Amino acid sequence: MKTYRIGQIVPSSNVTMETEIPALLRMREQIAPERFTFHSSRMRMKHVTKEELAAMDADSDRCALELSDARVDVMGYACLVAIMAMGLGYHCQSQTRLHGVTAGNGNPAPVVTSAGALVEGLRAIGAKKIALVAPYMKPLTELVVAYIRNEGIEVSDWRALEIPDNLAVAAHDPMNLPGIVKGMKTDDVDAVVLSACVQMPSLPAVPMAEAITGKPVLTAAIATTWQMLKALDLGTRVPGGGRLLSGAY
Repeated sequence: MKTYRIGQIVPSSNVTMETEIPALLRMREQIAPERFTFHSSRMRMKHVTKEELAAMDADSDRCALELSDARVDVMGYACLVAIMAMGLGYHCQSQTRLHGVTAGNGNPAPVVTSAGALVEGLRAIGAKKIALVAPYMKPLTELVVAYIRNEGIEVSDWRALEIPDNLAVAAHDPMNLPGIVKGMKTDDVDAVVLSACVQMPSLPAVPMAEAITGKPVLTAAIATTWQMLKALDLGTRVPGGGRLLSGAY
C-alpha cells in the first residue's frame, strides 16, 4: 500500500482547498488501496483583487521550494483566478516554472494548477460550451470567462457572486449553488462549472446540481483532484466527485 504526499500551494486566506481536496481523496481511499498525506505552503492574499493576486503569484516559487523540501509527489497551485488574472494561457508558464523550481532543488515533482486542471477537465469530458458560477467581482469573473474562451471553450452563461473578501468566499453556503444554477440557461451547455474557485465550497451541492441540470457538473477542486491523480498515474474514480471523477476520464 503506497502513501502519496500531496503538496498544496495555498493563498493564506484559503481554508477550503485543504478541506475539499482531502475530502475527495479520503473518499477515494474507501475504494482504492492508495493513501494520501497533505502538506501546504501559503502565499499572502486577503482580498481578491488583481493587484493582490499578482503579488501573491510572485510568492508561489517560494512555496514550491518549501514543498519540494518535503519531497511531495505532486503539487497543486490552489488559486484559479490568480493564474487566470496573469494573462491568457499563463497556467502553462506557471506549471513549467514551478516544476523547474522543484527540479532545481533535487526533488522534481509535477505541478498542477487549478486553472489548467479546469480547462483540461472540461476538454476531457468533451465540453465545448459551459455555464459557470464564480464568487469574484464582475471584472475578475470576466477575465476568467475570457481565459476559458481563449482555450476554445464557449462560456454561454455565467454568474459573478461579487464577494471581494476571500474568507467571505469560504463562508458562502454551498447549498445556495443549486438555486443559482437553476436560474441560469443550461439546456444547451455540455457541462456546468459549479465553482470556478477552490475557495468557494461546492462539493455537497455537486450531485444536486447534476440532478437539476442533467449535465456533468465539475468544480475547480474536482478538476484539481482529477489532474493530481493523473499526474500520479492513479485511477480517477472518486465517489461523490461528479462525472469527471467517475473513473472514465
